[in-house]
Amino acid sequence: MSGVVVHLPQGSGGTDGGEPFGEAVTLRLGPGEVARFGRGSATVPVELRLADAAISRLAGEIRVTDDHWQLTNHSATHSYLVENPEGAGEYLRVAPRRVGAPVPFEFARVVLPTRGDVTVSFQVFAPDHVYLDPDAVGAPWGRLTVTAYSLDETAAYFLVLVALCEPRLRDQSRVAVPTTPQIVERLRGHVTGGTLTARAISSHIDYLAEEKLRIGVPDLREPGRSDRRNGKREEIVGLALRFGLVREEHLTLLPPLTGAGGRERQSAR
Repeated sequence: MSGVVVHLPQGSGGTDGGEPFGEAVTLRLGPGEVARFGRGSATVPVELRLADAAISRLAGEIRVTDDHWQLTNHSATHSYLVENPEGAGEYLRVAPRRVGAPVPFEFARVVLPTRGDVTVSFQVFAPDHVYLDPDAVGAPWGRLTVTAYSLDETAAYFLVLVALCEPRLRDQSRVAVPTTPQIVERLRGHVTGGTLTARAISSHIDYLAEEKLRIGVPDLREPGRSDRRNGKREEIVGLALRFGLVREEHLTLLPPLTGAGGRERQSAR
């Protein structure tokens, strides 16, 4: 398994002196590794510092196993919520003093109660979920295989992947890969994807590159690779199209194209 990615967006760590606290923090944890979160102190170090008087110095910890992650709640009084942003309101409540609660969501938001108006939360991208080859279901266990790239076509990260691949799927030419603002605009009319922010889309792109598709970081010394993120996007799109992970039928997941250009492309097909 490839481990988890824990992301604390900028300004999501509570308030410090009335102002949104903290720079963005991204942690990558492998099986057996632990990340602690809370207010922290000189004697209580934490990897994710959350600034709110209602949050304990050591509020809890995330522990990664081979195929999922667990949440421990060190608070004696407060429950924590683990939400599935991609589900229909799914969530689980981790009770005070609960140790090692398993979290089944592939993408989760951990929310802690506070006394202020600013939500304190962070995101966790789960270990790579493995799916059996659909053609092998029912076969003896000794002959089963698993897919090389286990992608959930109902997940928000797959929607972002389709939006990245859309220009080349429609035009069949080597056009520029969409930027983050362009993806935000493209998904604006989508029932669930329309709520994705630029920061969330960037997190999904990182998750695709580093966890799902396992591509290497582009060599900045190569010609045309001066922008690291653009190089990463091109690698994602190239791999997805070469292996058929995103195909023309997946374009139906995106909102309908609008405007004259969109109508012309649709009629041309």
